Amino acid sequence: MHLSVIFRITGTLLTCFSATFIPPMLVALYFGEQTLHTFSIALLLTLGCGLCMWLPLRGNRELRGGDGFLITALFYLGLGLFGAIPFLLAPNLNLIFVDAVFESMSGLTTTGATVLVNLDDMPKSLLFYRQQLQWFGGMGIIVLAVAIFPMLGIGGMQLYRTESPGPVKDNKLTPRITETAKALWYIYLSLTVACAFAYWYAGMSVFDAVSHSFATVAIGGFSTHDASMGFFNSPAIEAVACVFMVLSGINFGLHFLVWRRRDLRLYLADHEVRTYFLMLLFVGFAVVSILLNTPETQDSALRQGIFQTISFATTTGFVTENVSQWPAAAPTLLLLAAFAGGCAGSTAGGIKLVRVLMIYLQGMREVRRLIHPNGVFPIKLGKTPVSDRLIESVWSFFSVYVLIFLLSVTVIMLSSDLDFLTAFSAVGATLNNLGPGLGDVANNYAGLDTGVKWVLMFNMMLGRLEIFTLLVLLTPAYWRR
Repeated sequence: MHLSVIFRITGTLLTCFSATFIPPMLVALYFGEQTLHTFSIALLLTLGCGLCMWLPLRGNRELRGGDGFLITALFYLGLGLFGAIPFLLAPNLNLIFVDAVFESMSGLTTTGATVLVNLDDMPKSLLFYRQQLQWFGGMGIIVLAVAIFPMLGIGGMQLYRTESPGPVKDNKLTPRITETAKALWYIYLSLTVACAFAYWYAGMSVFDAVSHSFATVAIGGFSTHDASMGFFNSPAIEAVACVFMVLSGINFGLHFLVWRRRDLRLYLADHEVRTYFLMLLFVGFAVVSILLNTPETQDSALRQGIFQTISFATTTGFVTENVSQWPAAAPTLLLLAAFAGGCAGSTAGGIKLVRVLMIYLQGMREVRRLIHPNGVFPIKLGKTPVSDRLIESVWSFFSVYVLIFLLSVTVIMLSSDLDFLTAFSAVGATLNNLGPGLGDVANNYAGLDTGVKWVLMFNMMLGRLEIFTLLVLLTPAYWRR
């Protein structure tokens, strides 16, 4: 382990991150807000600390195997802390340290759980900053940094593997990892621009259109209004959100292949995408049916049911009304859909549908083995065989995921007076990077105890980095290598 290289790279990443305070400064300058001073201090502190870590240790020494795990963890922890500075120093916000870090970490991990209220009266520069945090966190700011690392003499493949979501992380879209990172960001940026234009055309102001495009494509769920998407009360805006939430829940590598080959049929040829669409159809049909059979929700059943299904199933977390007030079966089904999440390689959270599909295929194989004990039944995704090693990794992930989920719920209930529904949904919403929960966290997380917030923040990082990236750091073997 080369600690000097690790700290140098972390310093480089912090230095790059300091530049993200400039756009909110420009917004503050445009609207004449006092937060200009706040973001200036945040920029200087982050830049100074980044340079102090980078300059004394600059050089060309290479990463060792596994160093990317520590860099990724340090970077997200550092960003969570430095990203909290504007929330901590912002005039009239009066956030305590844990709440500022919670908001920052929620944005960077695209969770969308918030402790803030009265968003409509908040400075626009601070609102823009929240949305921007999610946008950078969506694709992973580390993947962006990989694209510029060759100029700094730093290899990036390890970082790309630890940041990329999904069970298969070694497939590159292009021969060079730098070109892969650039390809992903071109697709990401293009979707963001298209989404912003569509929102503006549907009736949003330019500020709201840009801000919400950040959260939509990042599948984050932060909004510039307390009522979230319900503030606009516009079927056209909700339709735009649905389209781009669905697109952002699809593997960005697949988007790249479709664009390069100019063949939309590739979407339907992908088994995970087909499963994704089937899940949306099934959950949407079930939720709409439940709402149609309830007198209080009949009038808006189709519109609200479809929107909330897509928002929850893709783990975006936009809301148009308080779903916790719906018949209990509907919000429960929506929360369970978020556990599956979107496709691997997308900005969505959750377990990822390719894992769910592999678990199903493995289960069906065991049923066939019971019927035909001597039969050989290879697992295939389409015509592609799936190795037993990959199946084992999926089951390992799922087992650890369930264990962490249950442990987190238990710890929260033992350390606070929260009821089971609130604890269950809060852990599910943060571990799956969803955002809104049920019970006491249906609207925001401001009323939770400090210890509970730290547990939920840890779950946000576990969910964003898919558990093992962090857990490997807790093993003695990692530090002995």
